Amino acid sequence: MENVNVEKNESMQQKNFIEVEIDKDLESGRYKEVITRFPPEPNGYLHIGHAKSILLNYGLAVKYGGKFNFRFDDTNPSKENEEYVDSIIEDVKWLGAKFDEVKYASNYFDIMYEKAVLLIKKGLAFVCDLTADEIKSYRGDYNTPGIESPYRNRSVEENLKLFTEMKEGKYKDGEKVLRAKIDMASSNINMRDPVIYRIAHISHHNTGDKWCIYPMYDFAHPLEDAIEGITHSCCTLEFEDHRPLYDWVVNNTDFECPPRQIEFAKLYLTNVVTGKRYIRQLVEQGIVDGWDDPRLVTIAALRRRGYTKEAIKMFIDLAGVSKAQSSCEYDMLEYCIREDLKLKCKRMMAVLDPIKLIIENYDEGKTEEMTVPYNTENEALGSRKIKFGRELYIERDDFMINPPNKYYRMYIGNEVRLMGAYFVKATRYDLDANGNVTTVYATYDPDTRQDGRVIDRKVKGTIHYVEASSAVPITIKLYENIVDEEKGKLNADGTLNLNPNSLTIKKGFAESELETAKPYDRFQFVRNGYFSVDPKGFVEKNPVFNRIVSMKSSFKLTK
Repeated sequence: MENVNVEKNESMQQKNFIEVEIDKDLESGRYKEVITRFPPEPNGYLHIGHAKSILLNYGLAVKYGGKFNFRFDDTNPSKENEEYVDSIIEDVKWLGAKFDEVKYASNYFDIMYEKAVLLIKKGLAFVCDLTADEIKSYRGDYNTPGIESPYRNRSVEENLKLFTEMKEGKYKDGEKVLRAKIDMASSNINMRDPVIYRIAHISHHNTGDKWCIYPMYDFAHPLEDAIEGITHSCCTLEFEDHRPLYDWVVNNTDFECPPRQIEFAKLYLTNVVTGKRYIRQLVEQGIVDGWDDPRLVTIAALRRRGYTKEAIKMFIDLAGVSKAQSSCEYDMLEYCIREDLKLKCKRMMAVLDPIKLIIENYDEGKTEEMTVPYNTENEALGSRKIKFGRELYIERDDFMINPPNKYYRMYIGNEVRLMGAYFVKATRYDLDANGNVTTVYATYDPDTRQDGRVIDRKVKGTIHYVEASSAVPITIKLYENIVDEEKGKLNADGTLNLNPNSLTIKKGFAESELETAKPYDRFQFVRNGYFSVDPKGFVEKNPVFNRIVSMKSSFKLTK
C-alpha cells in the first residue's frame, strides 16, 4: 500500500491516506467505531477492480476491529437479476470477506420514501413535470448556470399530493420525477436540482410489484450508508464530484451521525476488458462461453482459470491505495499467481503437443518406476512413482530435424536426459504425409538412471515425457489476452479489437495420477506452466486443464 510519511508517529508511516483519515476521525471522537461496506449493483459480474474495493473495505473493518457490511445496491430493477446476485455473493465469500448477512438497499425503500417526504416537507424537494430532455437542457453546462424548473416553487402540499400519486401509480414512466431543490447556479452540476425519484412500472427482483417509483443512485446510496450506520463510505474517484450531493442528502435527512465519503483511485489493468457492456456483448455473441470465461478478468473468470484469492490479495496490495489514477500491467497479476503457487503445487509431467518417442534398445513390454519429488522446493509435498517404458510421449518442439544454434534438446545424434530417468540419443524419425514428425526413435544408456545419483557424463538438455501405456488423455486450454495488445483494446469505431488466438485447445497426455484430478485442483506442468482443472462441464476421469499462467515472464517487481 502507498506509504504516507507522518514524522510524529512512526507507527503511522505505513498507513495509506484512508487509514490516516480514519485515525483522525477516531481521535476526534467523530466516530466510536469503523463500519465499512461493499455495495455492488447486481447488473453484472464483479471484476478484478471490484476485488480492490472488497478487500480494502473489509481490510479496514478488520484492522480497526469494526464491522463490514455487504449490501446490494439494487435500486435499478431494469438491469438487475438473480444470476448476478448469486455470482456476486459467491465472489465476495471466495475472496474471504466475512459478513453477517446479505443486505439489500431495496429493503430500505420504505425509509427512503419517508426521507423523500421529509425533504418535501422541509421545502427541499419538489415534483417536476419536465421531460428528461428538458431537465437536461435546463441544467446548463460548466460555463452556463442552469435554469430553474417552472415547477420548482410548487407548494409543499401540492408536492406531497403529487408524490403520493406517483407512488400510487397514477402517472406513466417519465411523466413526473421528484427533484431535490438545491442550487441551479452551482458550479457542481450534480447539485443543480438533481432527480432523486423516478417512475418505473417494472417488477423488482426483491420487492416484486410493491413499488412503481424508485430512488436514484445519488439519493439512495447515501441513505443506505446512513441507515446502516456506515462511518466511512470508501468509493472510487469518479464519485468525488458526487460527494457534495452525498453530504447534502445525509445532512438534510436528520441522521444523528452521518457517514463520510472518501474516494480512492480505481484499479486499472492495461488492455483487459472490464466494462460490463463489452462483456455482455461477448457473452451474447458467443465469443466467450460466459461471464466466467477464463480470458476475462471477472472474479468468477479468474477463479475458474485457477487464480487463488491469495494471489489476488497480493496483487491488490502491490497496486496500493492512492488518489492518483494509474494502470497496472497484467504481468504483475501473473507474477503474483506464480509466487503464490510455486511452493503449493505438485510438479507433474504432461505433454501438450505430443509425438511418440520409441527407445529401440529398451525391452518391449518392460516398464519400471522412477521415484521423483512432487516439488523440489517443498519437500513437504513428498514424492511419487512415475512409469518409464519403451514407448513415451514427448513435446513436439523437443525434437528438431534441423536445430538452430544453442538448441540443446533432441536431434539426430544428440544426447539428452529424460527427466528423472535416463540419457537417450535420437537415431531416426518418421514423418506424416505433410512432413510433420510423428515418431522419434532413440537408444538409451542403462547406466544413466538418475534416482538421485550423480552421473559423471553430462548433457546440456533435459526434457520431460509421459509413459505411453499409462498416459491419461487430457484436454488443455491455452489462453492469451482476448484483445490484441499490439493494436490496442478498441477499434476506431469503438468495438473491441479481438485477438483471434485468445484460446487454443490441445489434446495431450499426462501422468496417470492426473486422471483423478478434481475441479480447481492446481498443478505445475513442468516446463509448461501452472494449470487448473476447469470446473465448467467437468467429467470424472476426463479433466480439462486451463493454463493459469506460463512458467516465465520478463516482469520484474520494483520497489
